[in-house]
Amino acid sequence: MATITDIGTLINHNPGIHGGCPIVAGTGVTVRRIAVWYKQGYSAEEIAEQISHLTLAQIYAALAYYHANRDEIDADIAAEEIEADQLEALHKSEKLS
Repeated sequence: MATITDIGTLINHNPGIHGGCPIVAGTGVTVRRIAVWYKQGYSAEEIAEQISHLTLAQIYAALAYYHANRDEIDADIAAEEIEADQLEALHKSEKLS
């Protein structure tokens, strides 16, 4: 008999991991990380190949969470990009000093 998985258990939040942002349950992989790869054109199967310890079901759960909460995740991605740009600029300015 096949085991039934409640897909609601595949994504959770843990304040001690990545500041409480949504992650694939039991891992440190953020929904944001999977969403970024998806937005770059990777299929769920290709993402699963890159993060081989995740199942395809976990990838699809993360993508479902992303689509259900797209504004929140996209804002998180944008904030991370701004922070990365600021850190890069700071690093470059320190190298020039």
